[in-house]
Amino acid sequence: MKQSDETPSSSSFFDSPIAREIADLSARRRALESAKVELSGRTRVFTVSNQKGGVGKTTTTVNIAAALVSVGARVLVIDLDPQGNASTALGVAHNAETTSIYDVLINEVPLAEIVQTSPESPNLLCAPSTIHLAGAEIELVSQVAREHRLRGALRDYLAIDGNHLDFVIIDCPPSLGLLTINAFTAADEVMIPIQCEYYALEGLSQLLGSVQMIQKHLNPTLHVSTILLTMYDGRTRLAQQVADEVRSHFANEVLDTVIPRSVRVSEAPSFGQTVIAYDGQSAGAIAYREAAVEIVNRDTTTKGS
Repeated sequence: MKQSDETPSSSSFFDSPIAREIADLSARRRALESAKVELSGRTRVFTVSNQKGGVGKTTTTVNIAAALVSVGARVLVIDLDPQGNASTALGVAHNAETTSIYDVLINEVPLAEIVQTSPESPNLLCAPSTIHLAGAEIELVSQVAREHRLRGALRDYLAIDGNHLDFVIIDCPPSLGLLTINAFTAADEVMIPIQCEYYALEGLSQLLGSVQMIQKHLNPTLHVSTILLTMYDGRTRLAQQVADEVRSHFANEVLDTVIPRSVRVSEAPSFGQTVIAYDGQSAGAIAYREAAVEIVNRDTTTKGS
């Protein structure tokens, strides 16, 4: 019987967009397996910040942290957002009775007493947030050295034998209050997630102004080292235009890796997991792992130059 002209050829699938996407992901997985990652041996402290809401700050914080652990780093996430979403995504307890970062900032409880280990990895740690943190902005006003309380607590924690960390990543609320100022004062590097959508650069000049203010008055070592493009949809011209615009303004800070829009990335927190643990072979997980490799190796390159 003669084959119908409507029957697709055996090679048509391999020429399809989905086949090309699968092949691309496979190649990227192989590249990650052979990637050389050399940790610097010092502790790098990042604050993840963007005063524009909905850009994926917490998602970036927890998934970059888990991705760094996947390449051999020991990482502490400090959850400074009263919503506690980073604590949820890392699967650590943060109910009202939990001793938390609030107690560190207000009651001078040592950071070592509140740090929990995420179920994902013994090298993924979290200083959780609780609802009490919502009132910390007001309570900090009357505290001595109110802008430096997190910095001092982190310094004391790192001074304890056995508490070496490769990275500390601080998740901030989307406002420039005393919690965010504490994060900026404690950190050396600022990581800014920028969504590849309309108004992506809205509020960025205000954020950069805030960084300059902190540099001048509280922490001269603070600098914007990393910009990560998130929620990228390669099917739209707008996403490419936004990416090009951000790269034109911040050529040295923007990572080559972009984080795609991903159902898996969105689903993972509802299971108390990062996307690395939830579906480590997904496009989102691979992108975060690639970003982690870039973050580590950019620092190594800088040190060696």
